[in-house]
Amino acid sequence: MLLNRKVKSIGVDKWLFLKKFFRNPRDIGSIVPSSSSLTQKMLEPVMWDEISTIVELGAGTGVFTEAIHASKHSDCKVAVFEKDDEMRNRLQGLYSEFDFCKNAVELKKSLSDLGINKADVIISGLPFANFSQSDRSQIISQIKEILHEDGVFVTFQYSLQMKKMLQEEFAHMRIHLVPWNMPSAFVYVCRLKTTLVKNN
Repeated sequence: MLLNRKVKSIGVDKWLFLKKFFRNPRDIGSIVPSSSSLTQKMLEPVMWDEISTIVELGAGTGVFTEAIHASKHSDCKVAVFEKDDEMRNRLQGLYSEFDFCKNAVELKKSLSDLGINKADVIISGLPFANFSQSDRSQIISQIKEILHEDGVFVTFQYSLQMKKMLQEEFAHMRIHLVPWNMPSAFVYVCRLKTTLVKNN
């Protein structure tokens, strides 16, 4: 019974994502939700026992949100950003203990309103390639301000368009290809400091 509900939920997510993509492909960025392989690679750098605050940008149907909910410890504070009202309201109903915000361009102010000054981890599903240069710069600049000096920023894109910008903005950046995603995705793992880098 639980498995059937899970399969049904996945189907609903895919149809919702498809509907949103055709209505606004610029903001959604993909025709299907992220795969389990991509989710695993995105959350691989997170030291769950050591973090107290995690921020997710561009949650969509909540593939990463669900994994964050399953992995975090009880005292970890979670803030989720999703611009689309329908998808954000749906996630808020599923994860009522999380804080939800709308616009990642207002990242710093929104987190400040929640009493969050620094984040240990920032996970992003934002389609930066579809954004204006101004919006990209504003969001990345705020990410650097919000991110704890020992923290990690992880994002994925479907191209290497963001490579140069992220290399210039972060002291350390590593890229991982996830071929078992549709389409194949590049995961960028970015840090403000190089001294803490181990395997990710």
